[in-house]
This record gives sequence, structure tokens and C-alpha cells, in this order.
Amino acid sequence: MTIKREQAFDFLGPRTLIGPELHTGDRAPNFTLINRKLQPVTMETYAGKPLVISVVPSLDTGVCSKQTRRFNAEAAARAGQVNFITVSADLPFAQARWCSSNGAEQIETLSDHRDMNFGAAYGTLVDELRIESRAVFVVDRDGIIRYVEYVPVAGQEPNYDAALAALASLAG
Repeated sequence: MTIKREQAFDFLGPRTLIGPELHTGDRAPNFTLINRKLQPVTMETYAGKPLVISVVPSLDTGVCSKQTRRFNAEAAARAGQVNFITVSADLPFAQARWCSSNGAEQIETLSDHRDMNFGAAYGTLVDELRIESRAVFVVDRDGIIRYVEYVPVAGQEPNYDAALAALASLAG
């Protein structure tokens, strides 16, 4: 079943999001994304450790770049303890170029470009533009969502402090 809902966008007016609006306490849906080596990656890849999922429209935009650099720094501070991924519809080659140009080696960038199944499962697929809407999800080691933020405007950064507080609450 396809669920549609409206979201404001900085450019080109309101847009339709495809997929469910997930909530704290929901089981994190499975996904298949493509890594920079063109290998498929699923939710199961991250089982057993907390996971921060940062979702951006495109790494080649200012706010998306800033968001990904911020979470890369947080990943570096928690190396080996937490998985951090950034999801976009950018091609894996563009993601690899961006990471190389920005020194982003701690966060894993994953592409939803093939079939947008992540966006449809997590409610971040912008129907009209076939890109992801900005969002952040914090998932515990058992696959339960402990924090959700659907950022209402594309040019707005997420609430880093709230996401990181939710992540800190999982330590223990």
C-alpha cells in the first residue's frame, strides 16, 4: 500500500512524500541500498549495534553536505560503537567523490537510486523529484526506532542534539 503525505520544500513548492510516517517504537523497515563499491547493503548489515540513519536529498547541496560532515564527525567520535550511514539518491560514484573531497571516511554513504525502496519504506521518497526528503532515524541494536525526525523544510538542518541525545540514551 502506498501512503502519500505533503511536505514543504524550499524549491518548487510542496511535495508528496511516499511511504509511511514512522514513529519511535516502530521496527525499522528492511531496505536494500547500494554502497560505493556497488554492493547491496541491507538493514541486517547493521544488526547488533545502534544505527544512525541520516537521509539527505543530495550530498552536492550545502545543507546536505553540512549534515553529512556533522554526522561523519560524530561517527569518528564513536568509532566501532555505532554505525552511521547517510542515504541519498545520488549515484554511488558521486557519493564516493563527495566523501573523498570532504574527508568523510567514518560515515558510510549509501545510494537508493536503483529502486528507491528505502525512501518508500521510511517515508522519505519525494514523489515528484525522485529524491529523498531530509530525515534522521536512530535505531537501537535490536532494530527498534528510538528517534525519528522528518525535517519539514528541505533547507533546514535536523536537530542534531535531539538525535545524539537519543543515541546516548542507548548506551548501556
